[in-house]
Amino acid sequence: MAATTIVSPETLRERLDDPQWIVVDCRFNLQDIAAGRRAYEAGHIPGAFFADLEHDLAGEKTGTNGRHPLPDPERFAESLRSLGARDETQLVAYDEGADMYAARLWFLCRWIGHDAVAVLDGGIAGWRALGLPISTQAPRTRARGTLRVVLRPELIVDTRAVFANLREPGMHVLDARAAERFRGDVEPLDRVAGHIPGARNRWFKANFDERGRFKTPKRLRDEFAPYGPPHEIVHQCGSGVSSAVNALAMELAGLHDWRLYPGSWSEWSSDPERPIETGDER
Repeated sequence: MAATTIVSPETLRERLDDPQWIVVDCRFNLQDIAAGRRAYEAGHIPGAFFADLEHDLAGEKTGTNGRHPLPDPERFAESLRSLGARDETQLVAYDEGADMYAARLWFLCRWIGHDAVAVLDGGIAGWRALGLPISTQAPRTRARGTLRVVLRPELIVDTRAVFANLREPGMHVLDARAAERFRGDVEPLDRVAGHIPGARNRWFKANFDERGRFKTPKRLRDEFAPYGPPHEIVHQCGSGVSSAVNALAMELAGLHDWRLYPGSWSEWSSDPERPIETGDER
């Protein structure tokens, strides 16, 4: 049975030599875009490939479509095919642990119709904590895969739909940024501080326990319950990356039919005519 949300370090260790499993290192740092590559070269899970947020997990920027727009689905699928991915391949993404970048790859795979994708629970920090092996060797080259794209446009909403929601509410926008950015106290990345009017705040880090592992499905279900029915929840953040962690946490909790706003705050705030709010949620 395919893993579709998370896998434990112990399970991944058992499957490292399985040709049907492909591991992808997604480590990244928004303040130092070369940091992920350096970390990968310094030591990664044996056999893992590297995916860069800016080049592999995002598309072309126009100045109005956010900091990390969705990549072209065929181009993204081709990057996975170049790793050897097929329809039956189990993909496992990891980052440092309790972070956002592995969930971005998870969401993109779901978006193009590939469900056999999971995030390594606890990331490479959890892997190291168990004394599991680290390698500096390049992964072996695989034959080009044949992964198909069966796009799921229903997983996303655009700015027009979010703007329409201001007049006729039909969705609950859930912002995954830290509280100080949501309130507008600070804004280190985008042109203006604040949040989309009517949005509520759930920092993506709230999905992890003190070990950096995802909380239990029951605890996540309880914590997401106040935000409304799953099919009415639209996840957003700064640029559509950390919002994927909230989406993954809901999926882990058995809460399906959520949607995600890829442009998020960076796209919304690119137009000074769009309204903003500051302060705590109302």
